[in-house]
Amino acid sequence: MLFPLLLLIAQQQPPAAIAPKAGPVLRDAERARAAAKAAAPVPAGEPPRFTKCMDLATGDPGAAIDEAVKWGTDKGGMFARQCLAVAYTNQGRWDSAAAAFEEAAGEAETAKDGARAATYWTQAGNAWLAAKKPPKARAAINAALASGQLKGLALGEAYLDRARAAVASGENEGARADIDVAIAKAGDDPLAWLLSATLARRTNDLPRAQKDIAEAVKRAGDDAAVQLEAGNIAAASGDEAGAKAAWNKVVAAAPSSPQATAARAALAQFDAAPAK
Repeated sequence: MLFPLLLLIAQQQPPAAIAPKAGPVLRDAERARAAAKAAAPVPAGEPPRFTKCMDLATGDPGAAIDEAVKWGTDKGGMFARQCLAVAYTNQGRWDSAAAAFEEAAGEAETAKDGARAATYWTQAGNAWLAAKKPPKARAAINAALASGQLKGLALGEAYLDRARAAVASGENEGARADIDVAIAKAGDDPLAWLLSATLARRTNDLPRAQKDIAEAVKRAGDDAAVQLEAGNIAAASGDEAGAKAAWNKVVAAAPSSPQATAARAALAQFDAAPAK
């Protein structure tokens, strides 16, 4: 019987991820750190101070915070706020990082630098997601999208982030339109396919779930979250052998992960013993 394990596994949430090219699926905090690191433009006019602060943000975040606060009182503007946000990010202080990125966005808007403002808003959104505050994340991402400054991959990733916020708020149906844009514009990101497959399964669109999880597997087949969802979809489709195979891959790939715990619980419902 696959129905009991379906009820169990369906409660697993898809992970948050960032990967502009095919690769592993990263979690909320990892994605937020990657977003913060991805856009650190050196400002014209005072690169030495910015470079010093950003180097500290990586090597000594506490010292970077002191430097950024001091620089902020000395007309450091958006760049001091950016450094402060990155330092908080590297300390895992997500609320503070998100607030600092939002302040940087406000400074950028005042300076009529729309491109940087949009980047800061997306970085704020990722930090709010890492802080487990999806409504604030969605507001920040909405601001980034409303700017009209995001193009191509960056635009697709922003739609993906907004879909993540919707899913985290339990609004699966509202996430579908954003996921479809993300797939069109950021289709190399395995999370776009993973989240799409999960949403399709939850809305009983199993043909699409099967198609989309196959795309996720192509891009991140060794990832535990991808294989966990592959097992979920196989179970929903009545494919017991496929479900077992996928869940055993989860246990083998990441035995200490939450996904492995879920996979073991599902496998335990079969007569066969779970992988160790």
